[in-house]
Amino acid sequence: MKSQAAGVTLADIQRPVAAQLVTVTTELARVVAADLPLIQDVNRHLLRMKGKLFRPTLLLLAHEATGARDPRAVPLAAIVELIHVATLVHDDSVDHSALRRGMPTVNSQYSHQIAVIMGDYLYSRAIIELVRLDDPEPLRVLSRVTNAMTIGEMRQLMAYEVLGFDEREYELLCRSKTASLFAAACEVGALRAAPGERRAMRRYGDALGMAFQIADDLLDYTEDEAVTGKPSGLDLREHKVTLPLIAALPRLAPDDRREVESLFREAAPADAQVTRVVHLVERSGGLDYARERAAAFAAEADAALDDLAPSPAREALRDAIAYAVERRS
Repeated sequence: MKSQAAGVTLADIQRPVAAQLVTVTTELARVVAADLPLIQDVNRHLLRMKGKLFRPTLLLLAHEATGARDPRAVPLAAIVELIHVATLVHDDSVDHSALRRGMPTVNSQYSHQIAVIMGDYLYSRAIIELVRLDDPEPLRVLSRVTNAMTIGEMRQLMAYEVLGFDEREYELLCRSKTASLFAAACEVGALRAAPGERRAMRRYGDALGMAFQIADDLLDYTEDEAVTGKPSGLDLREHKVTLPLIAALPRLAPDDRREVESLFREAAPADAQVTRVVHLVERSGGLDYARERAAAFAAEADAALDDLAPSPAREALRDAIAYAVERRS
């Protein structure tokens, strides 16, 4: 992978599309508005915990880098973020998560019932906005990805023997739940670009999404709550098997393997138990292997950008690779 600026920040990446992102935020507020007081209240809560708009940023940069000249770029960026937020609301409810970005989740602030209904509301608003564009192509791309994300969540729930979850299954899950939306965001940003550039942006988004998810799973082992906004070791506490543990399990001594199995039998593992398993995963090389896989996907994303002409937006997309892999939150 080509060298990238050290210490790149999200603000650096967003600079070429900063003005458009302000409009995306305004568009989001317009789209989710409703007359029902409860929906208004939940919407205010969601907008307060608004994320970093990374997916809309990728869409707008793909639009700029390919010279797509699509006047729908900002509305499409808002729709992509809306789908992302809907997914998070549903995921938090399924996982019974209490915090998201350091703030109470919808299910913990209100109820699981409200979280499910609110996620449905956000999805339906996204569909309404897509239909308003009167073009089947973005609807085709984004409806396909929402279906893929739903199937991915179901696959995760069906993993009864979680410690038997292998790397192939893990990558399939990551591609469904995370990389599919990254790929869709980049492709939708390039809908009116040349076909080759549109394909390149889809490949870029898919590989970037895979690198992003592996890096995110690594954070659960390497960063504390003050950095990530959620309790450290949360994946282990929720009995989720991600790449660091998958890579570590075959390398563990029998006694260490039994310690991992003991954690997964506990409904609420003790902090010391989680800390011990994190140490076992690190000692056995699980973290290093996950970093290598993230770097390999990052290199794939970088190679896809070679199909685009040089531009500030293309370089921002290249910087986004480093940001995705190296970020600490």
